[in-house]
Amino acid sequence: MTRILLPAGGALLATGLLAAGLSGAAQADGDVSHDPMARSNSQAASVASFWLASNGAALRAATQYTWDSNEVRKVVSKGGYTPDGSPGTTAPTGSSKSGGSAQNINLPRTVGKVFFVDGHGKFRWCSATSIQSNQRNLVATAGHCVYDTDSNRAVMDNWVFVPGYYQGKAPWGIYVGKQAFTHYDFDVYEDYDRDYAFVTVYNGILFNGVKQVDRRDYERFTGPKRRWGGHYYILLSKDAGRLGDVVGGQGFAWNQATGKYVRTFGYPAAPHPDGNRPYSGVTPKHCYGRTTSKAVGAAWLKIQEHIGLKCAVTPGYDGGPWLLNYSNAKRLGYVNGVTSTFADQDGNDRIDYITSPYFDGETAAVYNAAKNVWSGKIVGPNGELYK
Repeated sequence: MTRILLPAGGALLATGLLAAGLSGAAQADGDVSHDPMARSNSQAASVASFWLASNGAALRAATQYTWDSNEVRKVVSKGGYTPDGSPGTTAPTGSSKSGGSAQNINLPRTVGKVFFVDGHGKFRWCSATSIQSNQRNLVATAGHCVYDTDSNRAVMDNWVFVPGYYQGKAPWGIYVGKQAFTHYDFDVYEDYDRDYAFVTVYNGILFNGVKQVDRRDYERFTGPKRRWGGHYYILLSKDAGRLGDVVGGQGFAWNQATGKYVRTFGYPAAPHPDGNRPYSGVTPKHCYGRTTSKAVGAAWLKIQEHIGLKCAVTPGYDGGPWLLNYSNAKRLGYVNGVTSTFADQDGNDRIDYITSPYFDGETAAVYNAAKNVWSGKIVGPNGELYK
């Protein structure tokens, strides 16, 4: 297997994940690798508090994941992709409620941002979606939005998913990552032909007002808190429930024929290579079109098995879902890819093309390993964060 184009996570340092893989941080079952993120309820509570403290200041400070505009290059189409088995689907679940609308396209509640701290200590984000699972607790995104390809650490720190994110607000809660599942070849070799990941998340956390307390209770409290005017305040929290119960979950499709129409979603923010910045990253955008019927490759990054779509978005969009058979009425479809890289096909220093790994039977194996894994809660029955 192999890789492609603009790796939105920056320079490829295969030694980083290789070292992490050999150190025993990741576990592998066949082609599936799984790595712990927030290992306990208390650690998950601390991660949520990190992002929600000071009215979500860390969320607002985050920027799209790193990239190098000089790496935007034309991709080459060659041959066609041969599925490794019969096509399959898993049906979506959820209500028909929308997260808003734009250009007569109803935006799905399932789409949001994943936030994390990269290996350089910077607050970053990518796009992602809730996807159907038996435990209603699964997020689909790009592998480089989960595994740090630019440092010697395996998974990003303080990883959370915020569906429907808008200007520092988490309308349906913050969902802390518990365990990341990816293809072994990406985890160990940074093979961008396998640039996808499925992450189980704890029940969401919502904050439900502010309470004044004495100094002793303030110092013992483990959640978000602040001092103001000589007084002590804590933020009250509540359990938001399982991700899939709150916003629904997109379906999943693999070994599908290429050349079909898909609708893609994400939060583009970075400027084009020519410096033009048409997107803010504040609200999700979308593209619609037919995927390439040929495999897309870039020899310099060794990607051979991506599919492409004409779409003039910029990084920040990476990790967002490619939805097959999207129903505008139900706001649901089937995840048949995730944005991985960006290209300038006509050579005018403007991105006009995006690519995704082809979802095949090995992708399905990673998804199937993640879809049955339980996560749990991080907020107690009285609104307290678990210690």
